Amino acid sequence: MPRYFVDTDDGTTSVVDREGFEFADPGAARNAAIRALRDMAADSLPDGTSRTFRVAVRANARTLLYSATLIFEGHWEKGLPGAGN
Repeated sequence: MPRYFVDTDDGTTSVVDREGFEFADPGAARNAAIRALRDMAADSLPDGTSRTFRVAVRANARTLLYSATLIFEGHWEKGLPGAGN
């Protein structure tokens, strides 16, 4: 099976995949990247009101096949509850 590399950035830590994973095709690698994006968001969103998450799938060191960005922006409409606003 072909080897694909899934790079991640959770807004705090950027990781370049140097080992890669074997997937049946680029679509399977894309699906894994989307799951990684979802997992990063689930693990990190309680820590603030905004965050940008990114994933990228490469076929090798330079060939980008797919990228996705998830931007979370949260805003209190009337100020933070319980903060005297």
